[in-house]
Amino acid sequence: MRVALFASPAFALKTLEELNNNHELVLVVSQQDKPVGRGMKMRSPVVAERAKELGLRLEQPQKLRKNYDFFKIIEDLDIDVAITAAYGKILPQQLLDIPKHGFLNIHGSLLPKYRGAAPIQWAILNGEHETGISIMQTEAGLDTGPIRLVDKLKIEPNDTAISLFNKLAKLGSQSIIKALDLLAKEQLPLIPQDDSQASHAPMLKKEDGEIRWSETAQAVYDRYRALIAWPKTQTIINNKILKIHDMQISKQSGKAGQIIAIDKDGVTVACGQDAILLKTVQAPSKAKMPAFDWANGYQIKVGDEFGK
Repeated sequence: MRVALFASPAFALKTLEELNNNHELVLVVSQQDKPVGRGMKMRSPVVAERAKELGLRLEQPQKLRKNYDFFKIIEDLDIDVAITAAYGKILPQQLLDIPKHGFLNIHGSLLPKYRGAAPIQWAILNGEHETGISIMQTEAGLDTGPIRLVDKLKIEPNDTAISLFNKLAKLGSQSIIKALDLLAKEQLPLIPQDDSQASHAPMLKKEDGEIRWSETAQAVYDRYRALIAWPKTQTIINNKILKIHDMQISKQSGKAGQIIAIDKDGVTVACGQDAILLKTVQAPSKAKMPAFDWANGYQIKVGDEFGK
């Protein structure tokens, strides 16, 4: 099939490779280059970089709405179907209508659950044990189109947003090839989403990383796993922010937010249920360090409380 891929971040890299290997990938569309880092050097999205390496046609339109020159490019390429994977721009209806089979979106959740920008993180944050890939027909709404194909994936107890991202990126690349094979045979179903079962996964905010010690240790650990890439979990002690880089659940108990043990394994903090062993932390303007060393260096003692 003649296929176009609309994508920008690393989540879509495996999909790009699979489409290029299994179909006629006639166009890659990515967001524009942006200045990054202290030097503010212009950098292309990773999908755009890979498209260039593979010698694929690449377009990086500044806008899509009423971009008739871009629409004509799509029309002239006679595209059978376009694929979106975390492209990052809203697609106008006029564009959605151009490919023969419209647009298919690769979404990292079991729709209609976790519609939105951060489905992987919110699934972990909410303690889900299962997620997956939904291939959906793209509509003007946010992740509301009919489901074409679903592949499920177990969330392991120690999965983080990073590990689950990698698993779903691989699964998504396999799912879209499966969907395209069925589409070519006219065997790909259209199943309307049940809006009554919908939940949302909005963009993360920095304050989402604040630990709530009154929650169970499992909930605190889930927050850490979900936000390990950004914004990371953090807490307050002695009116200063402490970032948490490694933790595990401990079957101890005490007053929520209070330090109940300090030893070479780390610093144990009681939660609403059970406790958390802090293993690696980072004080303001300092490098990451073992929690035991932090406690010794900052004169932290058993009985001190977080959240103050």
